Amino acid sequence: MAKADISVVGLAVMGENLILNMESKGFTVACFNRTVSKVDEFTSGRAKGKNIIGCHSVEELVASLKRPRKVMLMVKAGAAVDSFIDQVMPHLEKGDIIIDGGNSHFPDTIRRCKKVEEAGMLYVGTGVSGGEEGALLGPSIMPGGSPAAWESVKPIFQKISAHTDKGEPCCEWVGENGAGHFVKMVHNGIEYGDMQMICEIYQMMKDCLGMKNAEMHEVFTQWNKGELDSYLIEITRDILGYKDEDGKEVIDLILDTAGQKGTGKWTAIAALDLGQPLTLIGEAVFARCLSALKDQRVQASKILSGPKTKFKGDKKTFVDDLKNALYASKIISYAQGYQLMREAAKEYGWKLNNGGIALMWRGGCIIRSAFLGKIKEAFDKNPDLTNLLLDPFFKNAVERAQVSWRRVLIASVEMGIPMPAISAALAYYDGFRSERLPANLLQAQRDYFGAHTYERVDKPRGEFYHTNWTGRGGMTASSAYVV
Repeated sequence: MAKADISVVGLAVMGENLILNMESKGFTVACFNRTVSKVDEFTSGRAKGKNIIGCHSVEELVASLKRPRKVMLMVKAGAAVDSFIDQVMPHLEKGDIIIDGGNSHFPDTIRRCKKVEEAGMLYVGTGVSGGEEGALLGPSIMPGGSPAAWESVKPIFQKISAHTDKGEPCCEWVGENGAGHFVKMVHNGIEYGDMQMICEIYQMMKDCLGMKNAEMHEVFTQWNKGELDSYLIEITRDILGYKDEDGKEVIDLILDTAGQKGTGKWTAIAALDLGQPLTLIGEAVFARCLSALKDQRVQASKILSGPKTKFKGDKKTFVDDLKNALYASKIISYAQGYQLMREAAKEYGWKLNNGGIALMWRGGCIIRSAFLGKIKEAFDKNPDLTNLLLDPFFKNAVERAQVSWRRVLIASVEMGIPMPAISAALAYYDGFRSERLPANLLQAQRDYFGAHTYERVDKPRGEFYHTNWTGRGGMTASSAYVV
């Protein structure tokens, strides 16, 4: 019996589709599932007649593999990953590879990578983006972990991944230990931001301009042909035009409470841990939390009042303003995301290829868009670019959009329509371009009540001072000063 090139553990939809993708690209794949009956269902159903080996135990799975053995876990993040690692490790040999293709939290991947390497084996923690369709037809794949594993998994991963129009695989080595899952986490955070901003634009069209779903469908159709061309704009177009078998517009039947699996939250927490202003994605996460308070919001709507202003401007001009505001805010989202990855690379010792990451996101993944080509160009020109906003293309794009961006937010405030992510984007832009912020007052306050010290504009950086503001505090200062 022929040996398998790789095995996949976990036969939910993502696992099944990934296996079928691998098999369609010429690889023989072994599969296993904790509920063993699912193996038989799969091999006698979707996998019937294909080069897919169904296994009924971990021992059988490992025995079916070519060396170095490659075991890919497509199971729920958390305890299930640790459980399967513990089950499979005793059956593996030095140089064999365990791959986690789920949405694991990057600190878990760092820990698991260390554990597996200490046992003489190799570990890969890889982000896989694109949903069910991407897994089947070609996802974006973001692998990190043990560098020595890359040459063994590269031929499979790059063949099954999505490819750009130029034929470049949307898969490249990201970095050591948890780097792949960190980049996937940031990808998901940016996804949260993109989705929230599109929702804010949708609400402005609906509640400010009074647009019908069919009108919005046409607008998103046009937007998807220009600079906003992307998967999320494309599916928003489709959603707004979709009717059920009774002719009802499905978007209007969906309850306005959003779920989340935690990757956006992790991104915001990582930003706080690393001291990075990831404000837009943070607001996108909190917007989902606010949406979940449905019963409270219904009650509040009967008690709390807002403005009754009606829109009086030119509708077509304002739709263009909305497009520009969305585009500028999208740039901010990526600028913040890349700032976070840059800081994480320093903290964890990763050598991230920022242009390569943009290339990986060009196809297959949820945030794929034409826009990413410009990010790759920016980092190809200047690998040490500290912020996307300092690249000439993005600087000029935001400056062109500024007037529209501000008009949209003025209208949202006047009409009482919340735009937390888009307003956070503009606040970040105005803060980032400010030579002087009011943090001097903030630091004086900290020194006043806690003797936290401050630096002075007329003295060298790194020298710290304390003022006895009340005459009662003395001159003893706190030792901690953290920017």
